[in-house]
Amino acid sequence: MPQFIKDGRLQTDSWLLLRPDESGALPLPGVAEGQSVIVPLASWLAGVEGWRMRSGAVGVYLSPDDDPSLLQPYLAELALVAVDFPAFTDGRGYSLARLLRERYDYAGELRAIGDVWADLIRPLWQVGFDAFLIKDGKVLDDVDYYNTFSDSYQVNYRQPLPLFRRRVTRQ
Repeated sequence: MPQFIKDGRLQTDSWLLLRPDESGALPLPGVAEGQSVIVPLASWLAGVEGWRMRSGAVGVYLSPDDDPSLLQPYLAELALVAVDFPAFTDGRGYSLARLLRERYDYAGELRAIGDVWADLIRPLWQVGFDAFLIKDGKVLDDVDYYNTFSDSYQVNYRQPLPLFRRRVTRQ
Protein backbone atom coordinates (compact mmCIF):
# COMPACT_ATOMS: atom_id res chain seq x y z
CA MET A 1 0.00 0.00 0.00
CA PRO A 2 1.40 3.43 -0.91
CA GLN A 3 2.39 5.73 1.90
CA PHE A 4 0.73 9.13 2.01
CA ILE A 5 2.34 12.24 3.50
CA LYS A 6 0.44 15.44 4.13
CA ASP A 7 1.41 18.37 6.32
CA GLY A 8 4.76 16.73 6.96
CA ARG A 9 3.47 13.50 8.49
CA LEU A 10 2.28 10.07 7.45
CA GLN A 11 -1.50 9.92 7.19
CA THR A 12 -4.31 7.69 5.95
CA ASP A 13 -5.43 8.57 2.45
CA SER A 14 -9.21 8.89 2.09
CA TRP A 15 -9.13 9.56 -1.67
CA LEU A 16 -9.37 6.86 -4.33
CA LEU A 17 -7.29 7.45 -7.45
CA LEU A 18 -9.18 6.33 -10.57
CA ARG A 19 -7.03 5.57 -13.58
CA PRO A 20 -8.59 4.61 -16.93
CA ASP A 21 -8.40 0.95 -17.96
CA GLU A 22 -7.13 -0.27 -21.35
CA SER A 23 -10.37 0.83 -23.05
CA GLY A 24 -10.12 4.34 -21.53
CA ALA A 25 -13.09 3.85 -19.16
CA LEU A 26 -12.95 4.71 -15.46
CA PRO A 27 -13.79 1.92 -12.96
CA LEU A 28 -16.71 3.74 -11.32
CA PRO A 29 -19.16 0.87 -10.72
CA GLY A 30 -16.95 -0.53 -7.94
CA VAL A 31 -16.63 2.80 -6.13
CA ALA A 32 -18.77 3.42 -3.05
CA GLU A 33 -21.26 6.29 -3.39
CA GLY A 34 -19.73 8.65 -0.82
CA GLN A 35 -16.10 7.79 -1.66
CA SER A 36 -13.89 10.74 -2.60
CA VAL A 37 -12.26 10.14 -5.99
CA ILE A 38 -9.48 11.64 -8.09
CA VAL A 39 -10.20 11.51 -11.84
CA PRO A 40 -8.16 12.43 -14.94
CA LEU A 41 -8.58 15.92 -16.37
CA ALA A 42 -10.18 14.56 -19.57
CA SER A 43 -12.85 12.71 -17.54
CA TRP A 44 -13.56 15.81 -15.45
CA LEU A 45 -13.93 18.03 -18.52
CA ALA A 46 -16.13 15.47 -20.32
CA GLY A 47 -18.69 15.39 -17.49
CA VAL A 48 -18.29 18.33 -15.12
CA GLU A 49 -21.97 18.46 -14.12
CA GLY A 50 -22.10 14.72 -13.43
CA TRP A 51 -19.01 14.91 -11.23
CA ARG A 52 -20.46 17.90 -9.36
CA MET A 53 -23.65 15.93 -8.54
CA ARG A 54 -21.71 13.04 -7.01
CA SER A 55 -22.13 12.67 -3.24
CA GLY A 56 -18.41 12.13 -2.63
CA ALA A 57 -15.78 14.79 -3.25
CA VAL A 58 -14.05 14.82 -6.63
CA GLY A 59 -10.46 15.84 -7.31
CA VAL A 60 -8.69 16.03 -10.65
CA TYR A 61 -5.26 14.82 -11.69
CA LEU A 62 -3.12 16.26 -14.43
CA SER A 63 -0.79 14.24 -16.61
CA PRO A 64 2.52 15.90 -17.53
CA ASP A 65 1.24 16.96 -20.95
CA ASP A 66 -2.14 18.32 -19.73
CA ASP A 67 -2.82 22.05 -19.98
CA PRO A 68 -3.55 23.40 -16.47
CA SER A 69 -5.37 26.43 -17.90
CA LEU A 70 -8.27 24.08 -18.82
CA LEU A 71 -8.81 23.56 -15.11
CA GLN A 72 -8.69 27.26 -14.19
CA PRO A 73 -12.49 27.86 -14.20
CA TYR A 74 -12.96 24.99 -11.73
CA LEU A 75 -10.05 25.47 -9.33
CA ALA A 76 -12.08 27.31 -6.69
CA GLU A 77 -14.42 24.34 -6.29
CA LEU A 78 -11.77 21.59 -6.28
CA ALA A 79 -10.48 20.53 -2.87
CA LEU A 80 -7.69 18.49 -4.47
CA VAL A 81 -5.60 18.66 -7.62
CA ALA A 82 -3.02 15.96 -8.20
CA VAL A 83 -0.12 15.95 -10.63
CA ASP A 84 1.03 12.64 -12.05
CA PHE A 85 4.71 11.78 -12.29
CA PRO A 86 4.78 8.77 -14.65
CA ALA A 87 8.56 8.44 -14.23
CA PHE A 88 11.00 9.55 -11.55
CA THR A 89 12.95 11.48 -14.19
CA ASP A 90 9.94 13.37 -15.60
CA GLY A 91 10.11 16.89 -14.16
CA ARG A 92 7.17 18.48 -16.01
CA GLY A 93 5.02 18.15 -12.89
CA TYR A 94 7.19 20.74 -11.12
CA SER A 95 6.18 23.32 -13.73
CA LEU A 96 2.52 22.34 -13.45
CA ALA A 97 2.66 22.88 -9.68
CA ARG A 98 4.23 26.33 -10.01
CA LEU A 99 1.63 27.32 -12.61
CA LEU A 100 -1.24 26.12 -10.44
CA ARG A 101 0.03 27.93 -7.34
CA GLU A 102 1.46 31.12 -8.84
CA ARG A 103 -0.42 31.83 -12.07
CA TYR A 104 -3.80 30.30 -11.26
CA ASP A 105 -3.73 30.92 -7.46
CA TYR A 106 -4.83 27.42 -6.55
CA ALA A 107 -5.05 27.22 -2.75
CA GLY A 108 -6.35 23.66 -2.20
CA GLU A 109 -4.41 20.45 -1.69
CA LEU A 110 -1.79 19.89 -4.38
CA ARG A 111 -0.76 16.25 -4.42
CA ALA A 112 2.14 14.51 -6.18
CA ILE A 113 1.21 11.01 -7.43
CA GLY A 114 2.89 8.36 -9.56
CA ASP A 115 6.60 7.61 -9.37
CA VAL A 116 7.17 9.77 -6.27
CA TRP A 117 10.08 8.92 -3.97
CA ALA A 118 10.91 10.28 -0.53
CA ASP A 119 13.99 11.98 -2.04
CA LEU A 120 11.67 14.27 -4.01
CA ILE A 121 9.56 15.57 -1.12
CA ARG A 122 11.60 18.72 -0.40
CA PRO A 123 11.91 19.90 -4.04
CA LEU A 124 8.24 19.09 -4.65
CA TRP A 125 7.24 20.95 -1.50
CA GLN A 126 9.30 23.97 -2.63
CA VAL A 127 7.26 24.34 -5.83
CA GLY A 128 3.93 24.15 -4.02
CA PHE A 129 2.99 20.52 -3.37
CA ASP A 130 1.65 19.82 0.12
CA ALA A 131 0.72 16.13 -0.18
CA PHE A 132 2.70 13.19 -1.52
CA LEU A 133 1.61 9.68 -2.45
CA ILE A 134 4.88 7.72 -2.22
CA LYS A 135 5.31 4.91 -4.75
CA ASP A 136 4.87 1.36 -3.46
CA GLY A 137 8.13 -0.21 -2.35
CA LYS A 138 9.87 3.06 -1.50
CA VAL A 139 10.94 3.31 2.12
CA LEU A 140 10.21 6.33 4.28
CA ASP A 141 12.48 7.12 7.18
CA ASP A 142 11.19 9.07 10.15
CA VAL A 143 12.76 12.42 9.21
CA ASP A 144 11.59 15.93 8.41
CA TYR A 145 11.60 15.82 4.61
CA TYR A 146 10.70 19.49 4.26
CA ASN A 147 13.87 20.64 6.02
CA THR A 148 16.60 18.32 4.76
CA PHE A 149 18.70 21.42 4.01
CA SER A 150 19.09 24.52 6.16
CA ASP A 151 18.54 26.95 3.27
CA SER A 152 18.42 27.19 -0.50
CA TYR A 153 19.84 29.62 -3.01
CA GLN A 154 17.00 29.43 -5.48
CA VAL A 155 13.74 31.29 -5.55
CA ASN A 156 10.75 28.97 -5.16
CA TYR A 157 7.08 29.01 -4.23
CA ARG A 158 7.88 28.77 -0.50
CA GLN A 159 10.76 31.30 -0.60
CA PRO A 160 10.26 34.15 -3.11
CA LEU A 161 13.59 35.89 -2.33
CA PRO A 162 16.97 34.49 -3.41
CA LEU A 163 19.56 33.89 -0.70
CA PHE A 164 21.67 36.94 -1.55
CA ARG A 165 18.61 39.22 -1.13
CA ARG A 166 17.74 37.64 2.22
CA ARG A 167 21.32 38.15 3.47
CA VAL A 168 21.31 41.83 2.45
CA THR A 169 18.07 42.47 4.35
CA ARG A 170 19.42 40.83 7.55
CA GLN A 171 22.28 43.33 7.98
